[in-house]
Amino acid sequence: MPTYVYEVIQPDGQPGEQFEVVQPISEAPLTEHPETGEPVRRVIQPVFIGGSWSDSAMHKSSNDDKKLDRLGFTKYVKSGDGVYEKRAGKGPNVITRDAPISGKDLK
Repeated sequence: MPTYVYEVIQPDGQPGEQFEVVQPISEAPLTEHPETGEPVRRVIQPVFIGGSWSDSAMHKSSNDDKKLDRLGFTKYVKSGDGVYEKRAGKGPNVITRDAPISGKDLK
């Protein structure tokens, strides 16, 4: 069952104390504090995604050309004005603005 965060609504409409409640998804949101009876509202929380999703971890993964190639990705790096060189994967070694490629060129 999910854990929901609620906050007490102060008489002036400002948010008050926050607390957590474990309840089924099918159950309606609380409208009053279970202990004090004060009016409450559910607080929307960001989704938690486990794992290494920091900028530095993602940067390390995208810089590992052998891993990208093994996973079937193609990586191009800008080497000049409108020129990109392949570092991993299938496809032409160089892509330029003057000679565009089609999807069949990447196979």
